[in-house]
Amino acid sequence: MVQRVLIAGGYGAVGGTAARYLRRLAPDLEIILAGRSAEAGAALAREIGATTLRLDVADPAAALAEVGPVDLILATLQDRGDALIQAAMAQGAAHIGITKVVEETGPAVFAALHAPPRRPVVLAGHWAAGVLILAARPAIAEFDRVDSVAMAALYDMADAVGPMSAADAEAFSSRALLRRAGPWAWVDGGDHGRAVGFAGGPEAAMQPLAALDVPSLAALTGAPDIRFDFGIGDSIGSRAGGRASHDALIEIDGVLRSGRRARRRVLVSDPKGVGHMTALGAVVVAERVLGLDGLPLPTGGLYLPETLVASERALARFEQHGVRITTETDPA
Repeated sequence: MVQRVLIAGGYGAVGGTAARYLRRLAPDLEIILAGRSAEAGAALAREIGATTLRLDVADPAAALAEVGPVDLILATLQDRGDALIQAAMAQGAAHIGITKVVEETGPAVFAALHAPPRRPVVLAGHWAAGVLILAARPAIAEFDRVDSVAMAALYDMADAVGPMSAADAEAFSSRALLRRAGPWAWVDGGDHGRAVGFAGGPEAAMQPLAALDVPSLAALTGAPDIRFDFGIGDSIGSRAGGRASHDALIEIDGVLRSGRRARRRVLVSDPKGVGHMTALGAVVVAERVLGLDGLPLPTGGLYLPETLVASERALARFEQHGVRITTETDPA
């Protein structure tokens, strides 16, 4: 039976890349590219053999009724009222959303607890739709005790992103979630900055955000100190004289299973930029939701990328498409 996927924002920088990768994974997949201006997606639709749909996220009922039942709604744009999540749950479709930060996830969580979804609803508003948390898991598994985890993402202004992604970046809340010595704290990110260097480059000024990676890292590690920071600077790609890359660093401090104290650094770099990395994260989740990886379909329920997708398989897919992941371990 042919599966149907509706990609909201399907001809934007992230959605369009995700659509192309999904077509390569599943030549028979029916893909619907949805957005505010269906005409803008016509060229991509012809390229990959998809259809287009005009979709108003604030009031999607008419458009979704027109297109009929789908197996998955992949939302690569903001859905402030959770209209697409509600629509997916109502028709028994799966849903993947990649834009929500911590304080925006509550309504979806409560909805899923009151009426358990028949297919997966995946909260993938982590940085790059879960790429970093999936990269962190194998490194975390080598620790007997984790004392702190610090993630940082570096955006290069030469990294071309779509207008919607640019608007989202400008709207990042200064309100950040940190875990410090155990307790949680909501803080003004501008008052809790730090400097981070990437792969021998100059240090960049960073400030924390409320990314979903933060509470997930706490659940995975129990570490009393956790933060996620974002900053702007020259990327590894730009410094090498090439295209701007998107770079991220994961630093884990603690005690290894051998009993030795250590700091592990995982560097994740996508030479094609942040939009490409985010699309890959979304595609890996969609691949699992739809069973395109050859495994049985997952049961319904509320998921995160890291509770649904095996890290080893995901990292192999990321590296297959050019993402570079390197790990170093130093005495703590």
